[in-house]
Amino acid sequence: MKKTHINFFTEVGAQKPNSIRNKETPCPFCRIDELEEVLDKQDSIILVKNKYTVLDGAFQTVLIETDECEGELSNYSKEHLYKVLRFGLKHWGNMLNSGKYTSVMFFKNHGPLSGGTIRHPHMQIIGLDEVDCLHDFSENQFKGLTILDKEGVRFTVSTEPRVGFYELNVIWDKDAELSLYADCIQAGTHFLLNHFHRSCTSYNLFFYRHNDRTFCKIMPRFVTSPLYMGYGVQQVANNIEGIAKSIKDIYFKA
Repeated sequence: MKKTHINFFTEVGAQKPNSIRNKETPCPFCRIDELEEVLDKQDSIILVKNKYTVLDGAFQTVLIETDECEGELSNYSKEHLYKVLRFGLKHWGNMLNSGKYTSVMFFKNHGPLSGGTIRHPHMQIIGLDEVDCLHDFSENQFKGLTILDKEGVRFTVSTEPRVGFYELNVIWDKDAELSLYADCIQAGTHFLLNHFHRSCTSYNLFFYRHNDRTFCKIMPRFVTSPLYMGYGVQQVANNIEGIAKSIKDIYFKA
């Protein structure tokens, strides 16, 4: 039987600074000289071992995306966007291919409802010793209404969402160009924060690798539906056609 649960060290979690909810909290990612166990660096992009190892049986790293504390992936220049994603995908791939872990998670939290605690733009790459983070993965969760299908990249709105309501997906075929994949991810995050729901301030990016393809789930975060929490029932919004059309018109109009 696959292991699906992991222990969380609450005493370590209680020590984590929270600069999302408390603006007065000093940002640990701004104090570059105080960072411990730097694993790799490229200009302002830094991979470090996570100081707060809250998960049992896991190798936890943090990818600091920029030296601009108030920056945001949806507003990065194309040059920096591509550099950040290429850097992250490389290190995620290295951990996947190392043979050290049962599975490796690669994800990003943004905003107060995302589950994150630090405002400074960052991602996390976490190698899991025993837990299979793909135990509930299904390609059906990435099927949906097409926003863009071009040059080995597909951008969709889920018709069978993983959690419910609105989820955006970007699927990247092996050997396709990174730039279009990154452009779609950036368009998705920018749409959620600027053109979607007036109260949407939070999102997650989740990356998955399956059958030589790389999947990205772009998930706006609100209070989670009780139907999903209690019964695992996913709801699909009845206006996803309008969402797909809006994204096409704003970001990909010919």
